[in-house]
Amino acid sequence: MGRYKRIFAIVVDSLGAGAMPDAEKYGDAGADTLGHISQQVDEFRIPNFQKLGIANLHPLKQVEAVERPLGYYTYLYEASAGKDTMTGHWEMMGLHITVPFQTFTETGFPKELLDELSRRTGRVIIGNKSASGTEILDELAEEEIAKGHMIVYTSADSVLQICGNEETFGLEELYRCCEIAREITMKDEWKVGRVIARPYVGKKKGEFKRTANRHDYALKPYGKTALDALKAAGYDVISVGKIFDIFDGEGLTESNKSKSSVHGMEQTIEIAKRDFRGLCYVNLVDFDALWGHRRDVKGYAGELEKFDEKLGELLGLLRDDDLLIITADHGTDPTHAGTDHTRERVPFVAYSPSMKGCGRLENMDSFATTGATIAQNFGVPMPEGTIGSSLYEQLI
Repeated sequence: MGRYKRIFAIVVDSLGAGAMPDAEKYGDAGADTLGHISQQVDEFRIPNFQKLGIANLHPLKQVEAVERPLGYYTYLYEASAGKDTMTGHWEMMGLHITVPFQTFTETGFPKELLDELSRRTGRVIIGNKSASGTEILDELAEEEIAKGHMIVYTSADSVLQICGNEETFGLEELYRCCEIAREITMKDEWKVGRVIARPYVGKKKGEFKRTANRHDYALKPYGKTALDALKAAGYDVISVGKIFDIFDGEGLTESNKSKSSVHGMEQTIEIAKRDFRGLCYVNLVDFDALWGHRRDVKGYAGELEKFDEKLGELLGLLRDDDLLIITADHGTDPTHAGTDHTRERVPFVAYSPSMKGCGRLENMDSFATTGATIAQNFGVPMPEGTIGSSLYEQLI
């Protein structure tokens, strides 16, 4: 057991901080999610993140570096191939992904995949494009209800999503179709990270609402992660937000679903009031889903300001034997071309009330620094075959 009894690892989903050296191969040369947001908005106030050292690490137009930041900070460079949520998180916890998950954002799914899915489900497929869940329902749900068709769509993540009206399509039928889709998309050329059942209710445009009966058919991580190691050693591994879906529940002892990123921070604040020993692992998805993919710079900046307010509350609850890590899983630069993720390095900011030092640390060559640091703190060996170098010794 190391110095810290509780570690809070918060993933600000998509908060990239500058293009990776190989970004041009992904069409992402020049991307800088955090930097470009700061450059393009008139006001940007993140005083709590600022005092931890984020502007000391990554220069920002409106946010000054502080003379003595509270935390340590550096950049983590992605070792894996790809730029999606699952790759970023899996690497964070030690897995090296050499073949990226497939995304179909720009092209839709291949005809061969849809033909097989249609044949095996007995349904005519409509949609087949990248869209938000509310948009696709307003556009196609009336047709699905009237004709018994099946809406299939995707997003900028590696997902295949199927909509089904709970009254006319039926939940069991929706789940059956998703199970078939999951089997089909296990092929390497079609392999997506998740197949998602998206049930909804309503009869006409303007009335459609998605229900809580969503079900994710996720790939399990390809190997054991830092989460598995912590759980096996008897530590609490508490997730907030999308973490359960990303890891298909593997290595977790408790899961908390979030309604929004603000709600996720509120849940984290409540967890900080509890006594536990281990990791609280948080994903805040709205930055990516609501603002990055929609290329809404002001919305993204506003979400960061809301996060900063809650961060201030969390900082006030941290104990001397707590460690806070703030990082990200990829970029989604809202000023960049297209609607896809962007291949970026990510910030790593660490703070504890008991830290005696602060400042810039050396750049690290893997997101897995996060998992390796957590594992070393708790005296837990990383599973065989994982990657990642720890910064634990520098954070005490």
